[in-house]
Amino acid sequence: MKTLCGVRVGDMKDPNPETRGLVDLVDIPFPELGPQDVRIKVAYCAICGSDPHVVGGCFGEAPGSTKPIPLGHEISGIILELGPEANHKGLKVGDRVAGNFLRPCGGCYYCQNGQQQFCENAQTYNRPGDAPELIWHEDQVYKLPDNVSLKEGCLLEPVSIIVRMMDKAQMKVGMRVCVCGGGPIGLLALQTFKMYGATSLTLIEPIADRRALGKELGAEYLIDPMTQDVVEAANEITAGLGYDVVLDCSGSPRAVAPLPEIAAKCGMLIYGAQYPNDYEMPFNISKYCYFKELTVTGVMVAPYAYPRALQLLPHLNLSCLTNTVFELDDGVKAFEAQLTGKYPKILIRCNPDID
Repeated sequence: MKTLCGVRVGDMKDPNPETRGLVDLVDIPFPELGPQDVRIKVAYCAICGSDPHVVGGCFGEAPGSTKPIPLGHEISGIILELGPEANHKGLKVGDRVAGNFLRPCGGCYYCQNGQQQFCENAQTYNRPGDAPELIWHEDQVYKLPDNVSLKEGCLLEPVSIIVRMMDKAQMKVGMRVCVCGGGPIGLLALQTFKMYGATSLTLIEPIADRRALGKELGAEYLIDPMTQDVVEAANEITAGLGYDVVLDCSGSPRAVAPLPEIAAKCGMLIYGAQYPNDYEMPFNISKYCYFKELTVTGVMVAPYAYPRALQLLPHLNLSCLTNTVFELDDGVKAFEAQLTGKYPKILIRCNPDID
């Protein structure tokens, strides 16, 4: 089955096509339907900000490898077939669904210890979504609410990340909050922080169009790091107190440097993006951990978040993230467009007869 894959490991931003990561439609084997599996006709697969990192080898592929790297984990679709034992979630043929690209096994040390994000077997059912069909285990699949379109439904996975981030933030009404990065996760985070009653809600973003979207979606203040001093602007907004929660969604080494400085005493600093594997940031432990008592953490996937993400999905404004759609046959062009940063989110329609 033709699937969009990374076909060479390299830096996706490298201008030399001989050395950078490339994507192409590749025939890869399609798995057989197991007894508890669900076969899904894929409607939409959204490009995740991590996908170029996948192509570039950030998740462990050997440099120089020519093995195709299947892509696509933010999917929606329609159930075509159920295995004979796929019956404990009430799913039916014809249901509109989305899901979790990972399947925690439930039996390893980490699953038993309440840390599904580190499941030793979660990749077993990580099948690619940039394809006309895919097969997932029943446990990974969730029926979409009637008031959520298939375009919106493919955003269930990123919304699950937002739920996990809110869990990490330990939000209370009235907390001062700053989001760095106005990409899809940042724009979703702004909306959700607003629901929590965040104050001084600030977006740090260099692209004017994304700052404008951030303002529409709930940001009270905007900081352009290209023309403003981030620390000075944050101190002015918060009267020198800093932000109780600082969430980075940018993944930019240049952007993350001032974030410990703008966090409040006893603040929560969350690095919620994908960063270059070899990037090491200077961090003054005495200044930020002793004198400020910052809590510093990250986010890796979304354990225990999908049922709540499914409930949250209809309450978010997703229109700005579903406007740009490429056909699967134009998947290479979709990835080229992704790298321009021009579009807030890019969807790939994997079957032309689905809308």
